Amino acid sequence: QVQLVESGGGLVQAGGSLRLSCAASGSIFSVNNMGWYRQAPGKQRELVAGITSGGSTNYADAVKGRFAISRDNAQNTVYLQMNNREPGGNGVYYCNGEMRGSEGGRNQSYWGPGAQVTVSS
Repeated sequence: QVQLVESGGGLVQAGGSLRLSCAASGSIFSVNNMGWYRQAPGKQRELVAGITSGGSTNYADAVKGRFAISRDNAQNTVYLQMNNREPGGNGVYYCNGEMRGSEGGRNQSYWGPGAQVTVSS
């Protein structure tokens, strides 16, 4: 059973920084694309940042220059460094990973339970 677990959420002041981590565990053969999504109150979940297994990254326009996604392939972990947080940028941050459980297995998408981030003004 594959599991993703986020950590590092909490309260951050506007203009401050916070780092999220997400570790994948279980029966994993390979981890491919990984990403962070945010769901603001009353809104749909949306992509914040993504990273391929080779390290290529992409970001939502609203976070370019402030957020940085990275990964540690040896630890099956992805990180999201959030700098200069904006007031009102509250939401639940979800980690997503595309993983295969065996060499011939299908690439499947997994989600973590989410981590709450609250930005205080």
